[in-house]
Amino acid sequence: MVDREKLSDVEKQVFDRVVTVRDPEFGQTIGSRGLIDEVRVEGDTAYITYHLTVPFCPDVFALYIGGEIRKKALEVPGIEKAVVQVSGHIHADTLNQKLQEGGG
Repeated sequence: MVDREKLSDVEKQVFDRVVTVRDPEFGQTIGSRGLIDEVRVEGDTAYITYHLTVPFCPDVFALYIGGEIRKKALEVPGIEKAVVQVSGHIHADTLNQKLQEGGG
């Protein structure tokens, strides 16, 4: 889980938005489940890494969550691009490729 207090002001804004994404399988927010591993902002780009509750979470849920994270990050003023990656999933490479192509 990200230590919010160590983030810059804009990173805190990104974090505060992405933690509100709801896990479609459990209905809880990904923030309440501690699923955000990294939030970093460089210029107008936010980089967010997340993991799922289990490494074999259905791909459709993993992509949904990643897409919602991207949408929330792009709501932050000044953020023009969001690079979202999943970690620790059995299909992480494939999922990350789809996320970079705009999937989710």
